[in-house]
Amino acid sequence: MSLRAADTLGGRAAVVGVGATAFTKDSGRSELALAVEAVRAALDDAGLTPADVDGLVTFTMDTSPEITVAQAAGIGELSFFSRVHYGGGAACATVQQAALAVATGVAEVVVCYRAFNERSGRRFGAGVRHREPTTEGVALGWTLPYGLLTPASWVAMAARRYLHTYGLDPSAFGHVAVTARRHAARNPAAHFHGRPITLADHAASRWIAEPLRLLDCCQETDGGQALVVTSAERARDLPHPPALVLAAAQGAGRAQQAMTGFYEGDLTGLPEAGVVARQLWRTSGLRPADVDVAILYDHFTPFVLMQLEEFGFCAPGEAAAFVAEGALPLNTHGGQLGEAYLHGMNGIAEAVRQLRGTSVNQVPGATTVLATAGTGVPTSGLLLGAAHGP
Repeated sequence: MSLRAADTLGGRAAVVGVGATAFTKDSGRSELALAVEAVRAALDDAGLTPADVDGLVTFTMDTSPEITVAQAAGIGELSFFSRVHYGGGAACATVQQAALAVATGVAEVVVCYRAFNERSGRRFGAGVRHREPTTEGVALGWTLPYGLLTPASWVAMAARRYLHTYGLDPSAFGHVAVTARRHAARNPAAHFHGRPITLADHAASRWIAEPLRLLDCCQETDGGQALVVTSAERARDLPHPPALVLAAAQGAGRAQQAMTGFYEGDLTGLPEAGVVARQLWRTSGLRPADVDVAILYDHFTPFVLMQLEEFGFCAPGEAAAFVAEGALPLNTHGGQLGEAYLHGMNGIAEAVRQLRGTSVNQVPGATTVLATAGTGVPTSGLLLGAAHGP
């Protein structure tokens, strides 16, 4: 695997630590406490201390400010701190920003974190209850009067069009759910550990917003996840094999909206994922055939199929058959459908474990992993690779 030209990260930064809280439905703890536990666990995993950290990155949605997390975790001075917008679309971009800071010398050790009580506190799946008078809130006024009040209802619009265009029925989504739950069943950290499902179970689950059934929708989770990023040089002296950041990208489509882009372009695709895909392949020099494992953001099963198509793993309309064939190891931690919904951060942690060779569903010889962030919104993606040689 060759390192690329100067316009890429080219393996100059690496994820060297991962840490998480338990994934629960009622943590009984503050989101700050969850964030700090995850940060400390990630630093322990990396063989580093809070004193080594000089940067923090999180989501705009996170309620735990960087300086508060730093104070509570025993971190000292910060030379870099940042937040990324658009909910789950921010996940991979937190690592991108950390890697850019490290690669340019702005910071030496950056921790990315996300913590929330998304089940016992603010439940995103409950949909629109109150919106501040922002331009984003106003944009929802085009859909709310028609009963499109929840994320599932927004995605159902695109899912219905996808099925119609390619002559499929809702069972096409079942392969994604079954794959996720099969992997979750072998993952002790997963909420659905020991509980696989069949296609018949998927078909029998209740409708949420046709054509989406209950088993097409991700969980709601309380918990925290953190990732430690440092330079490839420093990573050589740390306990675990580094996950090199081969490429990182953000993407927003033309006339992008957040989950309700029903008025521009083709509803059967995800333009923002296409933007990310083109950047990742160009800057890494890799192609879909080089990917050993894909960790794709699975808040809803139809968007996993569309991501596979946008990234070029299969042709439009063929992703359901592609998943059914098991042609590519997919969401080996169980995904957000089976492990936990941590806005995609737990997926990046699984990508790191695959490269370390420590996943509970390890893919033998995995050296290149694709991780993606939330779709239907401006999003981000990563290509992570194993280090070779001394």
